[in-house]
Amino acid sequence: MVLNPNTPILIGVGQYNEKLDDANYQAMSPADLAAAAARLACEDAAGFGGVEKLAGLIDAVAGVRLVADSVPPAARKMLVPFGSTNNFPRSVANRIGANPATAVYSPACGDEPQILVSEFCEKIFAGEVKMALVFGAEAASTQRNAQTQKQELDWNENVDGQLEDRNQKQILRTRHMAQHGMMMPVSTYPVFEQARRHRLGLTREDYAKIIGKLFARFSRVSADNPYSSSGPKAYSADEIGTTTERNRMISDPYTRLMVARDQVNQGAAVLLTSVGVAQELGIDENRWVFLHGYAGAHERAVLERADLGASPAMKLAYHTALDNAGIGINDISFIDIYSCFPIAVLCACDALGLDIDDPRGLTLTGGLPFFGGPGNNYSMHAIAEAATRVRSNPGKFALVGANGGFLSTHAVGVYSTTPVEWKNYDSAPLQEQIDKLP
Repeated sequence: MVLNPNTPILIGVGQYNEKLDDANYQAMSPADLAAAAARLACEDAAGFGGVEKLAGLIDAVAGVRLVADSVPPAARKMLVPFGSTNNFPRSVANRIGANPATAVYSPACGDEPQILVSEFCEKIFAGEVKMALVFGAEAASTQRNAQTQKQELDWNENVDGQLEDRNQKQILRTRHMAQHGMMMPVSTYPVFEQARRHRLGLTREDYAKIIGKLFARFSRVSADNPYSSSGPKAYSADEIGTTTERNRMISDPYTRLMVARDQVNQGAAVLLTSVGVAQELGIDENRWVFLHGYAGAHERAVLERADLGASPAMKLAYHTALDNAGIGINDISFIDIYSCFPIAVLCACDALGLDIDDPRGLTLTGGLPFFGGPGNNYSMHAIAEAATRVRSNPGKFALVGANGGFLSTHAVGVYSTTPVEWKNYDSAPLQEQIDKLP
């Protein structure tokens, strides 16, 4: 197949996980972790010495917004006791010797990894970018451990250079939500869960068993993942669904093992370029991964939704991405569904007609409660895993679904090594459908 040389491709992925009991534990900052993942992505693309070969060609970097920069100023001090960089994307770029013309810092939402990958694929196809590095990281585990041990760390950096800071003030919370105690995900997602349970006519006990069964499979995947933050431990459905001293109730119906694990030290990165550049550099075609379809949509505000236990925007995003790729869900071999809370997975299953024990599995990483929930950057890990799977299985397809806010924002990507002509896909028509819902 003769491809347009501007056709965008994913050529490198990297993941990094630092654990407190590692022999070479270094108490790495988020920028350190993201840079470690970026180096691995360059080596994944170009082999040994990949950073030296590619860093000078990276003309765009995009960082997924850190949790510390995702909160109001009043709360920031609590989240960054050891300081932080004023320019996260360029701090990471500097560490690998890159000096990009463009640096972007994303808004705060869990769908941003897929949104950024889609966006920079479009920019590469348009000839605006030659090579883009997209990354993110969190170091909450190191931060909390240092605080517990009363240690002092210094993560402050003052970096010069251009930055497109997309610190958008998304209106996810309203006055009425505040009046009803629905200001935090851990108090709002349970309402969605109970609404879905009520609609299905299930008892609390039966619904807890469903969640336990769902996440027991996730925990088994996590136990075999070397990048997992929770180690080789797999949990049974009963262990997940039963309230105990070590599995306390967080917010009805969620026990501790049902919610995202944010105490992690994880970084992930993806390297993108064009077919033409990859050919010039001699990048092995076996490393090339194509984005076949993608889509995104924003849900109505929480208290404007007709059914709190469903997500029409999520359903539209998934089906549109599949339609854009010219395939159906049965053509997908590898699936990763965002799993900050069970309802995010269950709504996706409802939307796609999937059973919770689908033989393909619903996670490639092990999910946010077990693999880890590194802030807004979880799905970068999912994309990295998807690329790894399709490379090992040429011609197969992987589906990555990302979610942000209160089941608010959704982005979906379909990946394969099968070459495909690039097409830009506009999600505006999807948004119009959502905005017109009663």
